[in-house]
Amino acid sequence: MRKTGVLTLILSAFTVFVVGQDETATFRTEAKLAFVWGSDAPGGAISSTIKDPLTGNAILEMRHGAVEVNSRMGFEKLRIEEVGELIAYTTTIVNNTHAKLSVAYGGTTVDGRIVLPLSIVSTRKDITKKQRNNANVVEIGKLYCFTSGYLSSEKFFHANATSELTVDPQSSLTVSSVIRDPRNYPIRCSVEGCLPTGTVRYSIRVDSHDYIFSWPGRSLVNCGR
Repeated sequence: MRKTGVLTLILSAFTVFVVGQDETATFRTEAKLAFVWGSDAPGGAISSTIKDPLTGNAILEMRHGAVEVNSRMGFEKLRIEEVGELIAYTTTIVNNTHAKLSVAYGGTTVDGRIVLPLSIVSTRKDITKKQRNNANVVEIGKLYCFTSGYLSSEKFFHANATSELTVDPQSSLTVSSVIRDPRNYPIRCSVEGCLPTGTVRYSIRVDSHDYIFSWPGRSLVNCGR
C-alpha cells in the first residue's frame, strides 16, 4: 500500500528542520512505501497482537513477506519530583530472507507533535560534565523499563539517529529508543490506574519500507509501577 500526504500526519517519512526538543517542528513529505499497524491491505503487511509469554503484555507485530517487525512500549517517571514522563519502546526486526536488511530510525510523534530521541548513556560514569545537567540525556541503568528486562537495552537510536543498522540473513535485530513526553499533563488516573492520554506513533524503516506503529496511551505498560 502506498501512502503519501496523509501519512505525514501519522508519522510517515519526514525531514525535520527545527530540531529543538520542545520546539514545534516543520517537515516536508516524501512518498514512501509504508505499512501502518492495523491498516492491512492485499499485498501489504499483516498486523497482529501477541502476548508476551512472561508478562502477558501486548506486543504489536507486522509481517511483510519474510520480514517480521514487532513493537512493545512502556512509560515511567525518572524522578518523582520531576514533571513529565519518559516513554520508551523496543522494536525487533526478524529477517527470514536471504539478504541483508538495513534498518533506520523513522520518527516519533506524541499526539501529533514530533519528538526526538533522547541521548542514552549506560551508567552515570559515562556522563560527561556537559551532559550532567542536560535533561535530554538519560541513564539507562535508572529506567525500570530496561532494568526489569521488559524492554531491550541491546541497541539504541539516539538523539542524532542518522546512522543505519543492518540485520543479517536468517537473524534478528532489536533496537530501542527513549523520548520525553512533551505535554504538561499527559497522565489520567482511573480505577484501571494512571496511564498516558493520547496516542504515540513511531516509524522504523526496514530497507524501502516504513513500519508505523500506533500505541494508544492507555495501552502503555507502566514500568515504574
